[in-house]
Amino acid sequence: METMNLLQAIHEGLAEEMRSDESVMVLGEDVGRAGGVFRVTQGLQEEFGAARVMDTPLAESLIVGSAIGLSVNGMRPVAEIQFADFIPPAFDQIVNEAAKFHYRSNGDWNCPITIRAPYGVVPGGALYHSQSIEAWFCNTPGLKVVAPTFPADAKAMIKSSIRDPNPVLFLEHKRTYRLIKEEVPDEDHEVPLGEARVHREGADITVVAYGLMLYTALEVAEKLSEEHGIQTEVVEPRTLYPLDKETILDSAKKTGKVLVVSEANLTGSFSGEIAAIVAHEAFEWLDGPVMRLGAPDVPAAAFARPMMDYFMPSAKEIEAAMLELARY
Repeated sequence: METMNLLQAIHEGLAEEMRSDESVMVLGEDVGRAGGVFRVTQGLQEEFGAARVMDTPLAESLIVGSAIGLSVNGMRPVAEIQFADFIPPAFDQIVNEAAKFHYRSNGDWNCPITIRAPYGVVPGGALYHSQSIEAWFCNTPGLKVVAPTFPADAKAMIKSSIRDPNPVLFLEHKRTYRLIKEEVPDEDHEVPLGEARVHREGADITVVAYGLMLYTALEVAEKLSEEHGIQTEVVEPRTLYPLDKETILDSAKKTGKVLVVSEANLTGSFSGEIAAIVAHEAFEWLDGPVMRLGAPDVPAAAFARPMMDYFMPSAKEIEAAMLELARY
């Protein structure tokens, strides 16, 4: 076991897969000589060469389109989108090409590509470096959407994503890259895609969250336990699509009260899908309304720090929502 942050864990997962499988390669803007804008791929080009860690032009459609072509010719490419905000030019390649390869060929073709994309609000990120884009892709059958928050999960799930025979969008919350640290197993291990994780057991309230909001929710849950005796169960989906409905519903039925927290714009966010599933499939067990917290419906987080903080659901807001839910 070695203590790593999220960034280091993803790096190690990539490196281990490249060492064990020569078909695994990385391509994207500045992933080679520069080691990526966040340094996730630092040192990989030196170890594996420029043919397997390939710098590309600033053209996201080209990056994903090339990855698709490589995948159908025996490679397992990991395509990096430098910031998730830049992914729209590649939308057609992801949704209309990669995600439909297996289906349109009646199972004869696969498209084993992994698309890494740092997402989420970060100080100074503003309009084009702070968006949460997961809802754009979570209604695309044929595409898995993964968003692990903790390092051990991230290392295991980047391995699972690379080994998956079909496309995976691997989301990394950039603000957690160096914030969260934990012990990560040295040995090879995978976390199956599509399995949620219960981080904290509780009988009073369920909170479903991912990314930075998961980290905040865990802190608030601990505070409410100490100050009010409220025991909160905190569930992280880890894979957003396909969603582990069973784990979320089991928790909802146990506590009867559910809060879903996301930093994406509230209208149309994936939190609405989670809330709808709970309301529809666990209605008879609920003791209060399914509540949601998210960002306001403005185009993006502002550059100014006070406005950025206003955009984000805060620990204070999460605590208030949990207390309100507990009163039912």
